[in-house]
Amino acid sequence: MAEITLEAAPVLGGTSLELSGNRIVERGDLAIVSIATPLGGGEALAEALRTGWSLDVPEPTRSSLDGTVRAIRTSPDQMMLIFPHATPDAEAVVQERLGGTGYTTDQTDSWIVLEVTGPDTLSAMERICPLDLPSLEIGGTGRTVMEHIGAMAIRTGDDAFLLLSASSSAGSFLHAVETSFRHVT
Repeated sequence: MAEITLEAAPVLGGTSLELSGNRIVERGDLAIVSIATPLGGGEALAEALRTGWSLDVPEPTRSSLDGTVRAIRTSPDQMMLIFPHATPDAEAVVQERLGGTGYTTDQTDSWIVLEVTGPDTLSAMERICPLDLPSLEIGGTGRTVMEHIGAMAIRTGDDAFLLLSASSSAGSFLHAVETSFRHVT
């Protein structure tokens, strides 16, 4: 019998667009793992994050960053870790570092991540996003809708964001973001 090896493919085929000095890139190299805090386990989880990644539990609407690993607060007792990881065992890697101090779920296949950068990023985003993005500090996060699609925005630089949306609507989400950039460039 033939050996069959399956490999994950980026939802949008590894989209990488350049539009007048602006970039829209699908970040298929990133793993996303949610972490829920057990009842009464906040201190132990915070210590495990500091030990495992030198990360602090982020405040609401903020993220914390250690090199390439970013923690994003998504609710009072929940956060997500976003980090480069090539193999399908991201949840096990996180759980090992946490040592059982948090409940984890691999969310990688549930989300699409677009990295948008360039001089027209804020202009493009303000057309489709009701958040006040110019006042969002670097490292700031927000849940929102872009067009009619639920999303999260993480400001990573002056003119740079990571945008997360459900992978089930990835094509529509990319279309909305790309169209907005095309209208401002």
